Amino acid sequence: MARLLITVGVLLVVLGVVWPWIAKLGLFRLPGDIVIERDNFRFYFPITTMIIISVVLSAILWLLRK
Repeated sequence: MARLLITVGVLLVVLGVVWPWIAKLGLFRLPGDIVIERDNFRFYFPITTMIIISVVLSAILWLLRK
């Protein structure tokens, strides 16, 4: 359990460090992502991005199990 928590912590730190570069890739502005903007309100639902991330993570986990 301790190794899992340390691994998750390290991954979060790495993700935080590389976040500016990830944001520049435009991954979170794909066609199909729902954005509703009003005067003082902004709702963003990244459905296409979530599907792509899910497929990639599923493929990685499938490869690791083999």
